[in-house]
Amino acid sequence: MEYLVVILASMMAGIGTGLVGLSAATAMVPLLIVLCPTFGGEHGAYMATAIALASDILGSAVTSFVYAKNKKIDLKHGWIMLACIVAMCTVGSVAAYFTHQQVLGGFSLFLCVAIGIRFLVKPDSKERPEGAGAKKLTPKQIAVSLFFGITIGFGTGFFGSGGGMMMLIVFTAMLGYDRKTAVGTSTFIMTFTALIASVSHILIEPTIILECWDFLLIAIVTATFFSLVSAQFANKVGGKAVGLVTGAILFVLGTVLVLLNYREKLDMALVAESARLFGIYIAYIVSFATVLIVVRFTTKVPDYVFRKLLHIVAFTSILPLVFCTEDVRAACIAEIAFLVLVIVALLVCEKFPFYKSLFVEKGKHEVLVSFVMLFGLMTVLMAVFWGGFGADFKFIAVGAIMAWGPGDAAAAIVGKKAGKHKLSGRFIEGTKSVEGSVAMALTSFVCTFAVLITMSALPWYVALAFSAAVAPVASLTELFTKRGMDTVTVPFTSCLVLMLTMLF
Repeated sequence: MEYLVVILASMMAGIGTGLVGLSAATAMVPLLIVLCPTFGGEHGAYMATAIALASDILGSAVTSFVYAKNKKIDLKHGWIMLACIVAMCTVGSVAAYFTHQQVLGGFSLFLCVAIGIRFLVKPDSKERPEGAGAKKLTPKQIAVSLFFGITIGFGTGFFGSGGGMMMLIVFTAMLGYDRKTAVGTSTFIMTFTALIASVSHILIEPTIILECWDFLLIAIVTATFFSLVSAQFANKVGGKAVGLVTGAILFVLGTVLVLLNYREKLDMALVAESARLFGIYIAYIVSFATVLIVVRFTTKVPDYVFRKLLHIVAFTSILPLVFCTEDVRAACIAEIAFLVLVIVALLVCEKFPFYKSLFVEKGKHEVLVSFVMLFGLMTVLMAVFWGGFGADFKFIAVGAIMAWGPGDAAAAIVGKKAGKHKLSGRFIEGTKSVEGSVAMALTSFVCTFAVLITMSALPWYVALAFSAAVAPVASLTELFTKRGMDTVTVPFTSCLVLMLTMLF
């Protein structure tokens, strides 16, 4: 079974190296330390890193050879990085031996997930026109090369992974290389860093050769073969496709391995409850979002109305979280998981034409930023008032959100349709109306009262009084808030008012 895991890990390592210049350890180390008992000992992570580095030698060499044939290696402006990385690699290897292996192994697992997300969000590295890197290095570029050369070199020797990824980013975003030249140059450098780091690891821990020579041989042969094949493939297809495939593989692999590695420390009942609630949450969002998308493309609903309908789905999503579970931890985990999903999905979808026809944004990433603020705020409110003060006060979190959401939608729609008495001034962004502000106050009053009367133990007259107090506060806060920050400011001020209910 362990041989099969080593083969699978080596295959993925070789593919990552050939496609986007990833260090073999990015995929190999997490697999080995989680699924192979041999690498679960005192220096298991260190030994797994050494094997990954050894397999990286020929894998990076054949990859750089393929890119060199396509004239995609440029050392004229990468020699500083090469020198610094090679020099610091040994230092990192020595430091790694004296580091607690849980730290080393845990970093490898989460790095795999992080790099996977990076490729899903930005599948093709930022490129400048070819030839932009052919100029003489500027003082700034020399400083960049020195800084990242030293840090990447140490990190490569210490963790055994991340070097290829970091070099790719530095070469493309800071030194002006096109993606393929960056991959070719970084894999060329990795050939030497892998050689130095693996030799250092083996000299420090000779049992790697004595006890794991068979794993080492299998890893080298398999990773080299798949590096060669994937490098040839990468030079024939677009970088976006390569990045998406790599990101999906690394993200799924890393997530599964993190769960497997920490399964004994996990509260499985909490995991099950969070998964159940997340499923309900997704079903809620998807059901209503599907209806809105159909409405968007089959009717002539105005843009501002569609935006507010979308907001309604978003802010009412707090309801299944508070009504479908008794565990605030599960609610927060489900919300955070959904927030991560939203961030990745929107960043990917923003690149496609249909996104612009679906969402009319006033600024770059407007929808994404709005959702991040809203879902992030809901998580904080639930954690503080439900988790911190107890289930008796979770109505404050819901009330604060409901004081903003429906009222904001009402203000926009009424203001557009019937807003005759305009409001403008130094502290008011754009032009708003008396009618819109009144509509927000009335809607906030009704919704807040509904929450208080159904979710709290307050007498009806106290609930009525607090609802009457929240309504004007919410409306005035929305009126004087700029740059779309009312998503945060209105719930916050409403929350301050509702906190006074704790005195009753």
